[in-house]
Amino acid sequence: MRALVVDDLLADYAGCSVRDIPTPDPRPGEVLVQVRAGAVNFPDLLQTRGEYQHKPALPFIPGLEMSGDVVALGEGVTDLKIGDAVVGGARVGGFSEFAVSPASGLRLKPGSFSYSQAAGYAVAYLTAYVALVRRAQVEAGEWVLVHGAAGGVGLACVDLARHLGCRVIAASASDDKLAIIQRDYAPDAVVNVTGGFREAVKAITGGRGADVVYDPVGGDVFDESTRCIAFNGRILSIGFTSGRQPVLPVNLALIKGFSVMGVRAGEYGRQFPERGRENQAAIWDLAAAMRPRVDQEYALADWRAAFDSLANRKVVGKTIIRPDL
Repeated sequence: MRALVVDDLLADYAGCSVRDIPTPDPRPGEVLVQVRAGAVNFPDLLQTRGEYQHKPALPFIPGLEMSGDVVALGEGVTDLKIGDAVVGGARVGGFSEFAVSPASGLRLKPGSFSYSQAAGYAVAYLTAYVALVRRAQVEAGEWVLVHGAAGGVGLACVDLARHLGCRVIAASASDDKLAIIQRDYAPDAVVNVTGGFREAVKAITGGRGADVVYDPVGGDVFDESTRCIAFNGRILSIGFTSGRQPVLPVNLALIKGFSVMGVRAGEYGRQFPERGRENQAAIWDLAAAMRPRVDQEYALADWRAAFDSLANRKVVGKTIIRPDL
């Protein structure tokens, strides 16, 4: 099979190449999936440089999320059958023509989703669900300021927060991206963060500020968010795509009465396994009401362009690699 293989942890994806390798066989409890779509996430990019928490042994195939069709069953697998369209994670990664995954890590693809939509759904929407429901415990009518709203996890938050009855402010540095979000997701307001957003958020919320700030960006965006958060508000720290981890002057939290909450959806499920299973069930129960957006699909041979589209923040929604193109 053809696969994207990481042989060395180097900058600019210099340790990556597409080549032919043996197709793996599923072990007991596993299935072999013919991959139709693999979603590109920032951790995939970080793993090629060894900068992510989870560091697979070299060589490895990246691709944390994929969807496809079951083509072989390992011993003891009874919940799936050959021909099933499935979605989930992979032991042998998703940027390949075939992937091996534990059967327990797969579920049937929702009929309302394309393979590409399904591949890009779970990580983004699970992050949004854990952030909004488990950590912030949002209530209908609250103002939710979503930074990085054009990215995969940001757009998932816009979509889910609207479904939960929140009032949503979608924030981005691109008017073109905001126009797409406004057209397709109808947030209550949009804000271009270029040049600052504090006063705009306060004006939109009647001077109160945002009840919840969803922040996958960090850096200056986090700093300014502390200036337009409502009393008793919650800032959800999702990540630091800006490249800078901010430092909070705790006197601000004291005076303004807000909380900063870290969000790692996967770790939340590991710490609270029963809640983790409930979270997974909840997002898939919601799938029919959600609208995951695929920005562009790339062939496996064009993996570098796919990675760059994410690294350069050119996308609105998810970037997908399709080995069948």
